Amino acid sequence: MTDHSDPSYSQRKLIIAIDGPAGAGKSTIASRLARKLGYVNLESGAMYRALALKAIDKDVSFDDEAALVKLAQESRIQLEPTRGGNRTLLDGQDVSVRIRERDVTEAASRVSVHPEVRAWMVARQREMGAGGGVVMEGRDIGTKVFPDADVKIFLDADPVVREQRRMQQQKIKGDVAASVAADLRERDRRDRTRTASPLKAAEDAVVIDSTKMGEEEVLALAEKLVAERLLGSP
Repeated sequence: MTDHSDPSYSQRKLIIAIDGPAGAGKSTIASRLARKLGYVNLESGAMYRALALKAIDKDVSFDDEAALVKLAQESRIQLEPTRGGNRTLLDGQDVSVRIRERDVTEAASRVSVHPEVRAWMVARQREMGAGGGVVMEGRDIGTKVFPDADVKIFLDADPVVREQRRMQQQKIKGDVAASVAADLRERDRRDRTRTASPLKAAEDAVVIDSTKMGEEEVLALAEKLVAERLLGSP
């Protein structure tokens, strides 16, 4: 196992990009990897969710790109690392729990399709990760936000498995489950077919199919990729 206390290991602060569809396990792996490395975990999805929440609160149409961009420019979205994971602050208010609710999840998927909204978000995300020492997860980190990231991982899984994981994560059963599965499939469709930065693996990304892998296995593989990069040529 790599010795993370070795000064030569920690001198270089990498930019690590983890992309993939909903339910693939990106957030969990990114959070755990960041903690192990002593890096900051930047959730691009939380930023879109925060903007979507503000659009809901301000009654701004999810289809009005200009109004959404103006709303973003007037907003202060912060990701604050804590021992248990990031807190998401919107204009100084902790909205970490609220942005995980179903209406915000659906709204974020619609808000994120707009090119100008994504351009604004990408600029902010680049500012936040410019110094390195970050694990950023999302859907276009390795292709758009940080195309020169030191390590790129595309985490995927069978759609049925991803649906099951999402239901377990949200403790969903019964009739609601079918609706959640349909929402996930629609989100996949939007992510993969949108004009601006569609969801796809970067050409130099390592694709990890987690369908038959446990969380610890995926984390170990991600750590191995980081260690190889740190110990390799600059």
